[in-house]
Amino acid sequence: MTGRGVTGAGVTGAGATTEVEAAVAQAFRDEWGQVVATLIRVTGDWDLAEECAQDAFALALRRWPEDGVPRRPGAWLTTVARNRAVDRLRREAVGAAKLREVAAMSYEPGPVWEDDGVPDDRLRLIFTCCHPALALEARVALTLRTLAGLTTAEIARAFLVGEQTMSKRLLRAKQKIRHAGIPYRVPPAHLLPERVPAVLAVLYLLFSEGYSATAGTDLLRRDLSAEAIRLARVLAGLMPDEPEAAGLLALMLLHDARSATRLDAAGDLVTLEEQDRALWDTAAITEGEELLGRALRRGHPGPYQVQAAIAACHATATEAAGTDWAQIAALYGQLARFTPSAVVELNRAVAVGMAAGPAAGLELVEALRDSGALAGYHLLPATRADLLRRLGRAAEAADAYREALELAATDTERRYLGRRLAEVTGS
Repeated sequence: MTGRGVTGAGVTGAGATTEVEAAVAQAFRDEWGQVVATLIRVTGDWDLAEECAQDAFALALRRWPEDGVPRRPGAWLTTVARNRAVDRLRREAVGAAKLREVAAMSYEPGPVWEDDGVPDDRLRLIFTCCHPALALEARVALTLRTLAGLTTAEIARAFLVGEQTMSKRLLRAKQKIRHAGIPYRVPPAHLLPERVPAVLAVLYLLFSEGYSATAGTDLLRRDLSAEAIRLARVLAGLMPDEPEAAGLLALMLLHDARSATRLDAAGDLVTLEEQDRALWDTAAITEGEELLGRALRRGHPGPYQVQAAIAACHATATEAAGTDWAQIAALYGQLARFTPSAVVELNRAVAVGMAAGPAAGLELVEALRDSGALAGYHLLPATRADLLRRLGRAAEAADAYREALELAATDTERRYLGRRLAEVTGS
């Protein structure tokens, strides 16, 4: 163990329990990826690494109230997790060769990184996990699950697939790594660029989950969005000639600038139209605009730069009525050429509905609905409901709000949709 910490030995009571739970939660945010990465490196078994890391955190919840929070929680957790892995492998070991392998694990030193030029440990881990031998989606999903600690359900919702489907994809990715003997190590500097698209996607989805959680009681998970911004800064500094890295950081800053106004004092959702723009973070908006401008001047536009341009249209409008919805609709059309998807088309329909009227937007939404491409996605009926409400078709809007309510996964969104339903039904 690494010594006593903030709670001290033998401290009991509700206050101490709360303090320990907070310490474990903080350790999870700070150390999960590093603990799992260390175990993957020394065992070569992704599932075993995750299971033993989970065991270590569970043991921390039991032991730290009595023993005190260690001064170095990450070292404590890594030691416990590694010991669990050694015990598991020892029980399963067959033959002298396997036993020697287990014995070597017991003396495995901490992470040793090559001179790869990546100045941040967590970003190194993401580059390590985003191996080009895997399909891009598999790389991103596996990294979010293994290093970011997102649940399979959260990742599935981010990719708009069922949890079982995502679970199978993760399993296949791990099996490919195991069977192909893909090494878990940081690539040399000259091979980093081939992993950049996957790293960008990981940071984007990490930010998205923090900015608008896919499930739970809270819409915002500020720890995730803040970490994604921090890592995006490191990446943009590491690769100053990569316009999409700058574009992604700009996108994050422009969105995050509005975060303080997205919920009211009661924790209820405030729409973009109703937000107090005087409270937006002007420094973040200015930085985002500057980053986007530098990226676009390189003449190599990409999906993150286009999304940042859309965010800039919102962030720079001094009032909701001054938003250039026609420009936003055109940008979504451009984004669809980079990343064709039903979600992009839904967002374009919203912009068209604002620029050309709700009937024009509804026509696009109905086509998406008929295609079945967004079945089960709560924002499709929610968008349809809003357009129907604006057209004065209250009964149809109420039915669509009820459909969206059944599909929404966060309490914040359910409360918002419930208020909208009450408005159109007069109840």
